[in-house]
Amino acid sequence: MGTPTVHPTGTTIYNPEKCFNGYTIFPAREQGAVLIDMNGRVVNFWKDLQGFPNKLLPGGEVIGSRGERNNEFGWQDQIDLIQVDWDGNVVWEFNKLEYIEDPGYEAQWMARQHHDYQFEGNTVGYYVPGMEAKTRGGNKLLLCHHTVTNPRISALPLCDDTIIEINDAGEILWRWNCNEHFREMGFSEEAKNCIARNPNMNKSGGDWMHTNSMSVLGPNRHYDNGDERFHPDNIIIDGRQTNIICIISKETGKIVWKLGPDYTAPEARFIGQIVGQHHAHMIPQGLPGAGNILIYDNGGMGGYGAPNPGSKTGLNNSLRDYSRVIEFDPVTMKMVWECKPSDMGNAMPYHADHFYSMFISSAQRLPNGNTLITEGSGGRLMEVTRDHELVWEYISPYWGKYLPINMIYRAYRYPYDYVPQVEKPKEVAIERIDNTTFRMPGAAGKDPERTVSVEGTIGFTAVDGFCLESDD
Repeated sequence: MGTPTVHPTGTTIYNPEKCFNGYTIFPAREQGAVLIDMNGRVVNFWKDLQGFPNKLLPGGEVIGSRGERNNEFGWQDQIDLIQVDWDGNVVWEFNKLEYIEDPGYEAQWMARQHHDYQFEGNTVGYYVPGMEAKTRGGNKLLLCHHTVTNPRISALPLCDDTIIEINDAGEILWRWNCNEHFREMGFSEEAKNCIARNPNMNKSGGDWMHTNSMSVLGPNRHYDNGDERFHPDNIIIDGRQTNIICIISKETGKIVWKLGPDYTAPEARFIGQIVGQHHAHMIPQGLPGAGNILIYDNGGMGGYGAPNPGSKTGLNNSLRDYSRVIEFDPVTMKMVWECKPSDMGNAMPYHADHFYSMFISSAQRLPNGNTLITEGSGGRLMEVTRDHELVWEYISPYWGKYLPINMIYRAYRYPYDYVPQVEKPKEVAIERIDNTTFRMPGAAGKDPERTVSVEGTIGFTAVDGFCLESDD
């Protein structure tokens, strides 16, 4: 399904009575980190602060990076991880994981952080009542890259995933390397042969797993019921390229729970094929659905295996042309909630099939039971109720300079009291526009005399990375 040439940006739908109202933070492409209110007004903009992802801390401080390493020498590597205050001053930084000498660049230390990190005190990085991340001190978990060779996987160099735990001084306390657990992943012989030939190669090596989320389980009902696999210190990750979600024992490093890569297995019968997923995590204690696994199941393509008509080599041999958000119990493996295009038909009656992002994206469980969905490739954020009602929608006006799309990697919603620097904003409802009658100025419709009033809408223009309120 194509994208219209002309379409609105900013907040397009808003029902204050049904939303979890607060501030939303997301990376505005390479321009910086932006914090908006429910009507899309810019509350703060941290220029040039990259977000892989950006996260907000209590008190209005933000986490991000000062830049990305040249992809010629490190795929999606950030050069550091920093914490800045409301005015953009750096209050904490980490950049000494690996010493890099790139041809044509000055030698420098680089953290090689990518896709995710967690600060002690909060397991997932988004708002959980009573689970605030520490703004000073505390340990941090970082998902990083390191370059290795492992002939048991492939003779080619690998851009492998590694998880490190550091203290506030940047000292490494614990480390886990993904390639060392290849045999625990459960690949078929066809998949192993495919990975050996092409472990998802790019210019910096084989990104064979492509882990894109990493978080701690935290206190949960499964461990309380005696299931040691779900120890609160254990870590859940997901591999976008392998279609795998797994839980790592913090004590032993072993994989103690896993879904995929084989979705014909009995344990996957209620869930179905997952393809190219992002942001798999356990919903924390204190939120509706606590203890369940929440995933943005992208669709698109992913996996390794036997060649098929859609994949001549077996690379990316799983294919599906729509996205869904799924929530399931990791013990019974039964689906608890699902949001897919057909479910969204009532929410989007004119474009029910407009729910698809084959890369990036995320889902956050909100305290009122709603789910904040980042449909990343099209730069759309949605708040959806359990009944699939769309109660808030926002389209990013920030377009990239190098890749000219308005994609959003991941967005998070936080309560107003996280930002004491500003007063709580006015909440103005925005009714859904009837697309069958809405016309641009000067354009005639079926009834030339009919006009559409758009009450509550606030207009914006993107200028140099900022959204500026219009005179309307």
